[in-house]
Amino acid sequence: MPVIKSAIERVKTNEKANKRNASQLSEMRTAVKKFEKAEAKGADNIEELFNNAVSALDHASSKGLIKPNKAARNKSRLAGMMK
Repeated sequence: MPVIKSAIERVKTNEKANKRNASQLSEMRTAVKKFEKAEAKGADNIEELFNNAVSALDHASSKGLIKPNKAARNKSRLAGMMK
């Protein structure tokens, strides 16, 4: 454990950020998986789930959780699955 006050504060800040980032990444992965499962089963609400997944990918990309190229690649892959 750090002794210097600023280092202690930094540890707390990093822990909070780590929890927030993990949560947002999990939400993104869940949205993508829900779409993939629904698409495989031929569900009715595919378009809504697609929009949720794309939104989650865009949000993760804008927050720096994933790189923009990965977001674009995944969105393209999901759009191809919709056809």
